Amino acid sequence: MKKVFGLVGHSLSHSFSKQYFTNKFNTLQLSDYVYELWELKDLKNIREFIHSQGNVVGFNVTIPYKTEIINYLDIITEEVKNINACNCVFVKDNQWIGYNTDWWGFLKMIENKLDKHYTSAMILGTGGASKAVAYALEKLGIQYIFVSRNEHPTSSNVLSYNELVPEIFDQFTLIINTTPVGMYPDVEDIPPIPINFINEKHFVIDLIYNPEETKLLHEAKQRGSKILNGFEMLYLQAEKSWYIWQELNENE
Repeated sequence: MKKVFGLVGHSLSHSFSKQYFTNKFNTLQLSDYVYELWELKDLKNIREFIHSQGNVVGFNVTIPYKTEIINYLDIITEEVKNINACNCVFVKDNQWIGYNTDWWGFLKMIENKLDKHYTSAMILGTGGASKAVAYALEKLGIQYIFVSRNEHPTSSNVLSYNELVPEIFDQFTLIINTTPVGMYPDVEDIPPIPINFINEKHFVIDLIYNPEETKLLHEAKQRGSKILNGFEMLYLQAEKSWYIWQELNENE
């Protein structure tokens, strides 16, 4: 019987996942495996929709549904509970089990690239991706603060962009952009940080992978910073999804 996988989200025309998994199925000669793109306006009938697609073994979830999908899951992992976002679902006996592989992808991407002085991180953004990054940093023993466009007077670890002074950059030498600012087609955009405070002590990571080098990464590199985009994280989170689906299938 054909095994169906897919991606649930909105505006999926430039999806990495379909190409990635289709290539994987071809390489592994899994002719009865298919990966589909499911663009949905909302999740109201998501259970019925997935059921109607045939023998769905698992699916990924992307923007803007990573948090909302939790309402439709039967079982969630500790990571999903902590991050409040799910990007990978395994379907077994009509039960949906939710996982988060984004945090794992980020952790594996950076764990062997960190010099000893990268002990504190500044996370740009407070959305779902920022929570996955924070969860990974906790696993690595790295303290962090969030930077937001909005004021958060009740939170001690959230600063607004206009509070970023040189002392903050001296302390938080790992800078991670989790916002979509600078993503194609708006490639000239850059998060509103004081870019001149970045120097050779910093490591700037942008989760965006299109363009390969965002304006933020370009400006950081010009100032001597180490830089990295998010493509490897994307690849690794997909690999982890495949591992989950395969492991669970083998245990049937």
